Amino acid sequence: MKKIRDFINNADIRRFRFYLQLFFFIIFIYGGYLSIDLGREIPVFSCGYDRENGGMCYFLPLQHQLARPLDVLFSAASISVLIGLITFIIWFIVFNKAWCGYACPLGTMQDWLTGLRKRFGIRYSTYTQPQFDKLKKIKYLMLALVILAPIAVGMGLLGGEWRTAFCEICPGRMITPLFVGDTSQWNIDFSSKSSMVLTALGMTITGLFIVGSFFKKRFFCFFCPMSAMHYIFSDAALLKLKKDGDKCTKCGDCYNVCDMQIKDIADDIESTNILRDDCTLCMKCVAACPENDALHVDILNMKVFTSTKDGFAKRMQVNKWETKND
Repeated sequence: MKKIRDFINNADIRRFRFYLQLFFFIIFIYGGYLSIDLGREIPVFSCGYDRENGGMCYFLPLQHQLARPLDVLFSAASISVLIGLITFIIWFIVFNKAWCGYACPLGTMQDWLTGLRKRFGIRYSTYTQPQFDKLKKIKYLMLALVILAPIAVGMGLLGGEWRTAFCEICPGRMITPLFVGDTSQWNIDFSSKSSMVLTALGMTITGLFIVGSFFKKRFFCFFCPMSAMHYIFSDAALLKLKKDGDKCTKCGDCYNVCDMQIKDIADDIESTNILRDDCTLCMKCVAACPENDALHVDILNMKVFTSTKDGFAKRMQVNKWETKND
């Protein structure tokens, strides 16, 4: 048992993550070709506009469900909304926000763009802490759009074009279908003013997604409403990111590798549960920590991956060339 534990704790987390991301990317983008259908309540941006996806992002069906007239929404039809939410939570509850770090196609694409930036030898940009504190709130405004816009449609306050308002501006609608050769989403809909505004905004945000992800790690994740929704249910999830503050020396190595620039991971020595709303549970912080058991990932309070001095020393030799141009 100790050999298995040592093997896991000393493993190259980056390589493991790369192959797992590739696996999920194939499942969610090309799953239809393989007759895979994981349902319509998946907690990642597996876009419903990609007709060959292996499972659909929960936000598309959720918006359609919420756009019903209120008398219908608060009738027996609300059962479908509740079932959808419960299914989403069940999918989410095991892996917590690791869905962001390991399974989300949009997250994987951003990591690939980061890899491309490294190959060009371009250093990434960072946010100041005040910028970070302001930008992290945008994801909750996006989540409000996901929920409130379709409800306003059902109430007759907005036109039908707003039924799936978030999907119209989400970069996943335009980017993921490209991987199956579908370019039909790359246009501006002039059928109404609202449609024109939403689709034009969608193309703008997609451009920002591509450019921003090249220069900033996980650029879109700061604004992602799926990440916000994850955090709402994260306390119920089985997988946890834990910290033993007594063993932390505040060396800052965890913060230096954090794609999301979460300062608490290094500075907070009081909290046991160190997972924050921007965290993608990529576990790079655990791999970068040089202190035994200072950071660890638990499932049902059992450590599945923990920081060790031996693991840190081994990974430093493997990854030092990767961080040279980071």
